[in-house]
Amino acid sequence: MPETQIIPATKEQIHGIAQTMREEGHSLVMIHAYLEKDGAPVVMYDFDFGPVIREYEVRGEKELPTISDLYDVAAQWPEREIMELMDIRFDGVDTSQRLFMPNNLLDGKGQILVTPMEELIRKNHPDE
Repeated sequence: MPETQIIPATKEQIHGIAQTMREEGHSLVMIHAYLEKDGAPVVMYDFDFGPVIREYEVRGEKELPTISDLYDVAAQWPEREIMELMDIRFDGVDTSQRLFMPNNLLDGKGQILVTPMEELIRKNHPDE
């Protein structure tokens, strides 16, 4: 299992960091996020350095620049997933269509609404 180095970064730095990683030939392994117990978002960008994964960690930001202009779908897909599931936005990402969550299952802030199946059927198929 590779060693992980966690490096703090700011929202203003992350695009430049990603650009440097791309220019140096480092693959983007993953972008992932979670919310702290107090609701503060944490977004991590993992880059391949052989036996080491460098993880740049941005804390407390709900809006970040996309890096999909540098890493194409490798960045766009996880950015869109995070946006659908959490109240975090990546400026510049096309959100005209959802990846997997229909609009009627979300409260507008990325939180999944729990709705009984019968109610979902009525909303989506009123003629049945």
